[in-house]
Amino acid sequence: MDEVFRALADASRRRLLDSLNARNGQSLRELCAGLDMTRQSVSKHLAVLAAAGLVTTTRRGREKLHHLNAAPINAVADRWIGRYDRERARALADLQTALESEPMQNPTFVYTTYLRTTPERLWRALTEPEFTRRYWGGVTLVSDWRPGSPLLWQDAPDAEAKDLGQRVLAAEPYRRLSYSWHGFQPEHAAHFGWSDEELTARLGERRSKVTFEIEPYGDTVRLTVTHDDFSPDSEMHRAISGQLDGSGGWPELLASLKTLLETGEPLPEPVPAAPAG
Repeated sequence: MDEVFRALADASRRRLLDSLNARNGQSLRELCAGLDMTRQSVSKHLAVLAAAGLVTTTRRGREKLHHLNAAPINAVADRWIGRYDRERARALADLQTALESEPMQNPTFVYTTYLRTTPERLWRALTEPEFTRRYWGGVTLVSDWRPGSPLLWQDAPDAEAKDLGQRVLAAEPYRRLSYSWHGFQPEHAAHFGWSDEELTARLGERRSKVTFEIEPYGDTVRLTVTHDDFSPDSEMHRAISGQLDGSGGWPELLASLKTLLETGEPLPEPVPAAPAG
């Protein structure tokens, strides 16, 4: 945590994070163009932010894209902000965002976390029912995990598995897993308190996709989750990133996964199935 506070102490590094918060997934060239800093200075600051875990990177062809990583900030919140107070703080932040921000045209969610496990065990946790039902709030993910195969959701052991239109896009055991995401369901409207008109509007969003990248990292495993291909100003993006009231999204679900693999038990309050999507 000391590295996080040292990284945030510099005003130039906070400006870089502000730039990524406004438009995530920028190249070094784009970051330099938007800030009054030399390329060398930006590179050095990005290296400090990356070492603190505040910035993570992905590849698009030959370009390296930089993303704001919320994991260290969530760790600070978990340590010093109680769950009740966190919800109040998030409600105020959401109000400020709604009043001040422009609609996001190409929203992307990227989250990097480090787990004390092995790539093989992490792969099992992402794909095997006995793992998924424990940190997905009782939901079992059912698939043969071959590209093109359906991914089904089973809400209870004796319930029929539901096809929500998700398909496996890529599966490289112990390295990479990708699948399409589902759209909103009637239970989401009930959970979030949406009217029929609001649900109908959100059903028009295009289907997004999520990708898990698994890399050995010393005695840990680096897991990078990228969720993209959203509609502009997507409500689904807000749900999976935990910005909707009542949705822990990927940050809370991945925290439960990490806790399960490292302690044998998921978070005390499992992530409900509906808010995860």
